[in-house]
Amino acid sequence: MGLTSNPRTMIALGAILILVTVGSAVVVLPLLTPAPPAPPDAGESITLTLLDNAGVMIEADDLRIYVDPINLNSSFEDLDADAILVTHPHGDHYQSNTVNMLQKEGTVNVFPANMSTEVTLHDGIGVVPGDSVQVGTANITAFYMYTLPVDIYPASHPSEANWTSYIIEIDGFTIFHAGDSKNIDEYEQLEGQIDVALLPLGPGCQTMADYEIVLVLETINPGCFIPIHYAAGADQTWIAEYDDMVADRTDCEILSLAYFESHTFENIGQ
Repeated sequence: MGLTSNPRTMIALGAILILVTVGSAVVVLPLLTPAPPAPPDAGESITLTLLDNAGVMIEADDLRIYVDPINLNSSFEDLDADAILVTHPHGDHYQSNTVNMLQKEGTVNVFPANMSTEVTLHDGIGVVPGDSVQVGTANITAFYMYTLPVDIYPASHPSEANWTSYIIEIDGFTIFHAGDSKNIDEYEQLEGQIDVALLPLGPGCQTMADYEIVLVLETINPGCFIPIHYAAGADQTWIAEYDDMVADRTDCEILSLAYFESHTFENIGQ
């Protein structure tokens, strides 16, 4: 897997086929949008842009997929979405005005099923862990996301809410966005399957933090780890303390991005 930084590449919009699997039901919806000519090497690279907090924009194969987009300025009005994935309803992960700004004809909006009001508001799809949505060449699978009670305080992200992280597979390249989650047993199911893991750095009462992240990386062993959900400077502080430990215990490369910085993964099919 190549990890080389290149200038950002905006991928053209094209034909989209949506396949929704919920339980045993399968729905196929063809959506066609005009597409300008694809740039050279389309489908051979994936550009990932870290947005604010846990927000991410993924561009590849004539697709633009957002996860937890918030606080986007007007420059993103021209970067509309083929799919928007929301992990849970907290305000640092979901903003209705941002979701609305990114809409175009045929945008697929995916929410945890218990966000029923938002599913209705955005004409979206409600999912629980294990459900899959196909958008063009991207297979999107909802996965587990929860935290645990702390002392006398209930979990801020209870497991019974069935809020969701997401596994996004494009051309055999797999990105995992953990949302807000602790180190959970279900991560054993992801071992050796993830090319890029987007994991939160804290705070520890709300997400995994500190040494917990090393344990998650040991379990998943992704090709690359990109920190999300961090306060100013916390990414560099975490790397300074734990990068040697990660190198000793995993094959994972740590790639730290500033908010609104992009990285292109080249030759993803090789």
